[in-house]
Amino acid sequence: MIAQIAATVYVNAAPFLIPYLHLVQGLSLVEAGFIASAPLVGTTLTLIAWGAIVDRIGERTSMTIGLALLTAASAAAALSTSYVWIGVFLLLGGMGGACTNSASGRVVVGWFPPHRRGTAMGIRQTSSPLGVGIAVLIVPNLVDAEGLRTTLLVIAALCCFAGLLAGAAIVDPPRPTRSEAEGLGHLVNPYTRDLRLWRIHAASMLLVIPQVTVWTFALVWLIDERDWSIFEATLLVGATQLLGAASRIAAGAWSDRVGNRLGPMRTVAVAAAASMLALGLLEGTALAVTLIVIASVITVADNGLAFTSVAEIGGPYWSGRAMGTQNTGQFLASAAVPPVIGAIITGHGYGWAFGLVALFPLIAIPLIPVRGEASPRSHDHDAATRDDHG
Repeated sequence: MIAQIAATVYVNAAPFLIPYLHLVQGLSLVEAGFIASAPLVGTTLTLIAWGAIVDRIGERTSMTIGLALLTAASAAAALSTSYVWIGVFLLLGGMGGACTNSASGRVVVGWFPPHRRGTAMGIRQTSSPLGVGIAVLIVPNLVDAEGLRTTLLVIAALCCFAGLLAGAAIVDPPRPTRSEAEGLGHLVNPYTRDLRLWRIHAASMLLVIPQVTVWTFALVWLIDERDWSIFEATLLVGATQLLGAASRIAAGAWSDRVGNRLGPMRTVAVAAAASMLALGLLEGTALAVTLIVIASVITVADNGLAFTSVAEIGGPYWSGRAMGTQNTGQFLASAAVPPVIGAIITGHGYGWAFGLVALFPLIAIPLIPVRGEASPRSHDHDAATRDDHG
């Protein structure tokens, strides 16, 4: 979880540098935007590749190597005097940090039994909102007070600590040998015989759109439309990240209790559509601030449910690639949100943008494969794990 938080801080720190790069250093918004997007692009490019590496060499080694690359890239960016090279190093760091997405997910799925796995993955998934919350609270203030170099070195130190901790404390979960896995069918590509993975990936791409919309535009909406100060707005956005983290844990615990991941995921999709539609319709009223907090909490709750289900269906020799594919789809959808939703806001206002975003979770609802969820593949994995423990 700490490893994932460090990688999340790294990726999300860059967008919060835009005011400093544009207003203080004089870069154009386009130039600052390219630098801000570099870590996200690097992560998106390598998620599936890291998933395959994790499937091959294990979680601990992959996470240690990836976080070492993150540390080196952040330190190199801090010492660079060229914004072009800063962008290149941020891109390379994002490529290294992608390791934590699949590796940390596999650790949870491998060590926790099905009746506790949803809660455990929900806790692990809190690393994303916590990482964003840490970045939004620390990065703008630190870069304003101490400058870009100090900020990047602090991030490098965080990544270094996470890498050392992962190398010292992570233990790869047991799994069947390749010969045993072949007999159990675990080496067969699950995408060739199971449409559930494709449906979960598609639904998750749709469900991440309202999440990123709220995360991206809540801060500027509070400042521009509600006349909040930067301090007040960042406090509220940071608080919503904590509430969003709690919602992921609650959703995971709920899925453990009912013995089902995708049924709760569909319910969250319904709630996400309702909350975004309400926000769109009532954006100009006194209820809007409360509604944007509610939407922020609801729209992040499904991530852990989908991630756990994908890993269980993928099995011990395909879950890394399956989780990498899951994250790649979500990252691609996330990258499209700021310019597209920004254009809608510019042309029609926040209310129209928030309301239109409600269409995406509505489309996702029928895609979520709630029937036939139980996966023999996941049960075989659990049985093999128990056998390895003797």
